[in-house]
Amino acid sequence: MNASPNSPGWRVVVLTLFPEMFPGPLAHSLAGRGLQRGIWSLETVDIRSFARDKHATVDDTPFGGGAGMVMRPDVVDAAIEAAAATDGPLVYLTPRGRPLNQAKVRELVRHPALTILCGRYEGIDERVLEARAVEEISLGDFVLSGGEVAALCLLDACVRLLPGIVGAAESLEDESFERGLLEHPQYTRPQVWQGREVPEVLTSGHHGRIRAWRLARAEADTRSRRPDLWSRYVADRPGAD
Repeated sequence: MNASPNSPGWRVVVLTLFPEMFPGPLAHSLAGRGLQRGIWSLETVDIRSFARDKHATVDDTPFGGGAGMVMRPDVVDAAIEAAAATDGPLVYLTPRGRPLNQAKVRELVRHPALTILCGRYEGIDERVLEARAVEEISLGDFVLSGGEVAALCLLDACVRLLPGIVGAAESLEDESFERGLLEHPQYTRPQVWQGREVPEVLTSGHHGRIRAWRLARAEADTRSRRPDLWSRYVADRPGAD
């Protein structure tokens, strides 16, 4: 994927009731510099602008009763029709979606574009999700006030994988989840801090020993902190039954 200030780069379209929330933190640091350089682009679309009445109504009471309101399928569908990128997936961020992981992040950035649909209230009418074959993704087993914060998290995870965003691309290789493991612990100066010393192997200059230590710590931390990841890692290793 090549990108430069003269090319559109990785294209993102966000459909939201609160376009002023973007780019938010993505305007800063690595993502912000990438945005300025054209490595990726961001367009926001105000769903409310597709409402059909003088009150700009985007929601209504749910059939069957219950608390809260539901975003109308006709309004949401009109926004999707007008704004969705045709050369990439359409993602809806919802607690009902499949959990996001690093493999899915890598898959998303392989597309030239991504459209993100941000819900509010009790969610979006199911019929538009079915009609548009929307891919539903969840950040975890918790509930947010809307999809905007989740969209910012998803985009941060994606943008940092784009070529030219992270200065040393090899630094991405040892991160958590890249090998099915959590990342090993990190240390820097001072070598002794409050009586705690950096592990001796890390100051030995012996690269083979350092690699072995880091792998062993990554495996130990994954086994103790994330048994679910550890089980998959063990099952995927050569020779596993």
